[in-house]
Amino acid sequence: MKPATCCSRLALLLVPLAVFGGPAVAQTYPTKPIRVIVPFAPGGATDIVARMLAPRLSENLGQSVVVENRGGGGTTIGMQLVVKAPPDGYTLGVATLTFALNPSLVAKLPYSTEKDFMPVSLISQTPFVMSLHPSVPAKSVKELIALAKARPGALNFSSSGIGSASQMAVELFKYMTGTDMVHVPYTGGGPALVSVLSGEVSIFTTSIPAGLPHFKAGKLKPLGVTSAKRDPILPNTPSIAEAGLAGYELLEYQGFVVPAGTPRSVIDRLHRGVVESLAAPDLRERFTTTGAHVVGSNPEEFATYIRTQISRWAKVIQATGIRID
Repeated sequence: MKPATCCSRLALLLVPLAVFGGPAVAQTYPTKPIRVIVPFAPGGATDIVARMLAPRLSENLGQSVVVENRGGGGTTIGMQLVVKAPPDGYTLGVATLTFALNPSLVAKLPYSTEKDFMPVSLISQTPFVMSLHPSVPAKSVKELIALAKARPGALNFSSSGIGSASQMAVELFKYMTGTDMVHVPYTGGGPALVSVLSGEVSIFTTSIPAGLPHFKAGKLKPLGVTSAKRDPILPNTPSIAEAGLAGYELLEYQGFVVPAGTPRSVIDRLHRGVVESLAAPDLRERFTTTGAHVVGSNPEEFATYIRTQISRWAKVIQATGIRID
């Protein structure tokens, strides 16, 4: 699992249960519909994960779970709605990699990631695959590193936007290898993928399902997956770490958070509902088709994961100078 020191309310998850509310709250919760704020427009990976999980979570909690898309502001608009909601367990936010990037990336973040949220569960993690246009004369991670060092600034890469996972995958690569490649941001994953297919750019880090048909057709070269180990969907493609860049890892993730001050008994009930939902074989299989891998961690594990992600990406963002004003 996987910026800023965290003197935060994430640590409050370790405080005894009694501080957050006793058995009475757990016995009555939930008594009305629960809304899940997805801080992206409909149709993306995070939206799909939330909508696949919602019906099963509704069954396990005994109340409707309604997904609301509130995109914009690099997820800050949706997550601000979560912060402002009553801390009663009836408004959940879906935290992603951007959640950990924003404390270092956004100049004026309208909330404190460390103080204003409490984790419930890490739901899933999704690796990507760094992909090259066939014209790029590199067949391995080591060859790409050598090429980039020999031709600083000559290679370019597309992304789905500034601060996106597809950008950060290459920024991390650059940071760890000391190479120079030029970022070309687009307005979404679709246009960014088209840009590398057309040869307009050399590199794009795509989701595995989106890249598969193009790998099979020979229109893209899968260089390496961004997870620490190979992905079962692409068993013949090494991880970037395995192929020569030890310690490299980038995973998109989805996890539930709630406003700070939510009773621990409510968090525990939500967590139990998530874990029970994710245990269903049919749901796990549906997640796999989107490239996502089920996790289902407890609140403490998710808190640790968030802290680690914030700290790790702070170093990369500071070194690369990326900033959203």
